[in-house]
Amino acid sequence: MNATIGRRALLGTAAAAAIAPKARAAGQVVVGTWGGDYAALLASNIDKPILAPAGIEVVQDVGNQDARRAKITAERAARRGSMDVACLSDIDLYTMSLLNVWEPITEENVPNLKFVPKAYRAAYAIPHIISGKVMVYNPAKMQAPKGFIDMWDPKNEGKLGLIDIQYLYVIMLANMAHGGPMNDFSRGKKALMELKKLKPRVYPSNEAFAVGMKGEEVLYGPMWLARGVFWKKGGINMATAVPSEGAIAYVSGAAVTKNAQNKANGLAYLNAMLDPRAQVGFAQSMSYAPTVDNAPVPADLMKEIGFTAAETAALKYPDFEYLAKETSGLLDWWNKEFKA
Repeated sequence: MNATIGRRALLGTAAAAAIAPKARAAGQVVVGTWGGDYAALLASNIDKPILAPAGIEVVQDVGNQDARRAKITAERAARRGSMDVACLSDIDLYTMSLLNVWEPITEENVPNLKFVPKAYRAAYAIPHIISGKVMVYNPAKMQAPKGFIDMWDPKNEGKLGLIDIQYLYVIMLANMAHGGPMNDFSRGKKALMELKKLKPRVYPSNEAFAVGMKGEEVLYGPMWLARGVFWKKGGINMATAVPSEGAIAYVSGAAVTKNAQNKANGLAYLNAMLDPRAQVGFAQSMSYAPTVDNAPVPADLMKEIGFTAAETAALKYPDFEYLAKETSGLLDWWNKEFKA
């Protein structure tokens, strides 16, 4: 999930936004989300069991994060927007917060926020699920990678899979693997140009990478711990390894737009995302750890989808301020240099 608004996407959305969004029924809430597994689990764990009984009809606006950010940016001056809730990564939510597009979040308008540890909180969004960037691999075909740095081992030529939409994290982990800080990715960019010589495959999405792993087109790659556990349960021969450099923390969250047509329903949706039932559902179904301290996730499951105390202490966190300034240039570099 990346954090840049493409110029072409922004201009196209701006043109569409010239016509004000149509009014909606009071009982609806429009939720901008990714498709696939995530959208399906929102429906089965939040939309139907929690919102529907409360009389709120959820309409999913499915698309990638670039289009979602571009739409919100283009509509930010409009009296009413076309999206009430936007699901985005923690990096994207921060970057968009600089445009002052999000409704403030408090324990008064989102009561379940009181169960979210202070470390996960933001004034503009709620944290929905959390995991970390680790290495996944085929244990029948190779030994566990010791760290991200193993991606540069010549013996692994042609075996590595990367995900296009996770380009920021790929550059970030390449930088970490070569001793770089979280606020200067120059070492990572140089290292990735060397990695090109080992012929990694770049997949357009997480799901495409999973298909590549299942068909043994590739044997390993960087991925969220939650996804690795999820795919293993789904029958893919896959194991996970926490890298020696430390896993990179990832939080997927959501925010309500300031010009939401149904703001109250949007805030109710955020509250439902933090409901213990929904949090346990995502832990059991998608293997992401909860972001609230009152979700009764079984201890054996938490051991599988969480990190040990030592691994938690070693987690690396993105520098949101740096990424807000540099992501546009990093995306250009990724497309024009690394993928060229």
